[in-house]
Amino acid sequence: MFTSVKAFEGQQYSTLKRQCLQSGLLFEDPRFPATDDSLFYQGNRIGRVVWKRPRELCEDPHLFVDGISAHDLHQGQLGNCWFVAACSSLASRESLWQKVIPDWKEQEWDTEKPDSYAGIFHFRFWRFGEWVDVVIDDRLPTVDNQLVYCHSNDSNEFWSALVEKAYAKVYGCYEALDGGNTADALVDFTGGVSEPVDLLEGQMATDEAARNQLFERVLKVHNRDGLISCSIRATTIEDMEARLDCGLVKGHAYAVTDVRKVRLGHGLLAFFKSEKLHMIRMRNPWGEKEWSGPWSDSSEEWNKVSKSEREKLGVTVQDDGEFWMTFDDFCQYFTDLILCRLINTSYLSIHKTWEEEVMRGSWVHRQDPLRNRSGGCINHKATFLQNPQYVFDVKKVEDEVLICLQQKEKRATPKEGKGENLAIGFDIHQVELNRKYRMHSAQQKVAGSIYINSRCVFLRKELKEGRYVIIPTTFDPGQQGDFLLRVFTDVPSDCKELTLDEPPQTCWTGMCGYPQLVTQVHVLNADGLQGQDSNGGRNPYVIITCEGERVRSPVHKDTRCPNFDIKGLFYRKKPKEGIHIENMIVDTFLGQVILFSDPNERQEQHTLHLRDKGSRQDNDLPGTLTVRLITSTTLTNI
Repeated sequence: MFTSVKAFEGQQYSTLKRQCLQSGLLFEDPRFPATDDSLFYQGNRIGRVVWKRPRELCEDPHLFVDGISAHDLHQGQLGNCWFVAACSSLASRESLWQKVIPDWKEQEWDTEKPDSYAGIFHFRFWRFGEWVDVVIDDRLPTVDNQLVYCHSNDSNEFWSALVEKAYAKVYGCYEALDGGNTADALVDFTGGVSEPVDLLEGQMATDEAARNQLFERVLKVHNRDGLISCSIRATTIEDMEARLDCGLVKGHAYAVTDVRKVRLGHGLLAFFKSEKLHMIRMRNPWGEKEWSGPWSDSSEEWNKVSKSEREKLGVTVQDDGEFWMTFDDFCQYFTDLILCRLINTSYLSIHKTWEEEVMRGSWVHRQDPLRNRSGGCINHKATFLQNPQYVFDVKKVEDEVLICLQQKEKRATPKEGKGENLAIGFDIHQVELNRKYRMHSAQQKVAGSIYINSRCVFLRKELKEGRYVIIPTTFDPGQQGDFLLRVFTDVPSDCKELTLDEPPQTCWTGMCGYPQLVTQVHVLNADGLQGQDSNGGRNPYVIITCEGERVRSPVHKDTRCPNFDIKGLFYRKKPKEGIHIENMIVDTFLGQVILFSDPNERQEQHTLHLRDKGSRQDNDLPGTLTVRLITSTTLTNI
């Protein structure tokens, strides 16, 4: 189930439980004691709290009563609807909650074996690239014999309260969970990737085509066991948790519990009728206050749907916090959507398989520009390229790439006054097809994320075949911190960090020589090519050759005037040796140009006639090639 699991704060569940059973004492967690320090970091706001074990609150405690469901959870006196909404989503996915609640049968209270109870539980969360196993005791905060925070409908069910306590331990105290981010909790429960969707920016309420495309994305994430949350943005403090006339609440996280295309009509008419309504079901973590508009629980619109279809959808007329809406109405009212994808990396799956690359890095400020790794965003042109750099390849003609940058969260240390995350983001630059060393001059930027002080920043982008460099940064230069970079592509991307600034000198350098200059060859386009392959196709490509190193472009389909727009980078020991660029179709030679770069001219652009090769290289061939050269005697200039 896991590649590896790390014991949080070094506490081994099996060892601690065995010690408790041998001693006959119930576990009391010294790392998260039953004191106000585990509740608050700004002082007690709820009065006298008494910590009690479940058996002190009821006669027959259980982790689960009649299974686990989204209806089990109620928020309590903490502003962590984001966490409770994520738990509601988690509860609907058995394969996921069994990761977060491992060995749940063994952890369950056993009335037949009371001696196996030791007052200790453990839960697992995905934190900064690895699963951590968090041990807690089962003493829970109460006021007047009632649980203060998250609790279940059934007074003898405790899974939600115990999971919340383990999560609070990770963050330092319960109060640290106040006002968090649902996207973070969804990632912590799954190890997935959360994509925020701004429904206002995407104009989903008015753009029907965009709305339909989004629904298909949401449906796909749901059907592939992803977790989804949504909210209505509050623009003022007064707006927070304000109830709208339609029953929805602003500034409040809702869990999406189902997404369907619902048939309208009854009997055979419904079967043959093509009309299907796009529907979405949500749950309010408060367990009450539902949508009161069309398709709400007691709405007459449900008469348009057969009884069997209603039963399949689980429509009930009760104020339990769960309700259906059409996706059109959803986009009219809700402003923010979070799609947490479970990235499938199994080759045995029937669904799309992703190739994942995971890299850890740090922003570290140093005075030496070549060693500094904290240069700030692209606004700071003098230092931007001093940030960490990661190169990867897109090997298909076009590929959807998912990139997630995560910083080591500082919310977990509010007591030390380090609760503010850095504003982070990243840019993607297309570079030379053979680049092996760090960028030192600006290249073509093809994409970039937003900059925000959240834990994660996500980007989904279609990229063409080629080589790219990701530059993760803080917004301002000089800021320091650790980060995790995750890159997902359809085929292996060979992603790795660029650590060297120039070719290294080795013991062979004295014998074999060392580069005297660096040249970037940019093949812009060709015009008037005449050749074709044996099938009549015109699918040209180019090969750049310099001192034995070859760079080959992607093939361009059905054209005599290809816009190649590819680059090669060459560290040259023999400046007087020419650079050869050949035009080809399949393996048919169309012509070549030979260039001699002048190190005194930093940038040159040439449009040259293609020539034959060998003894006939003085003969012109049909077509021209436009090439730009940049040359420098300083190897760290490009």
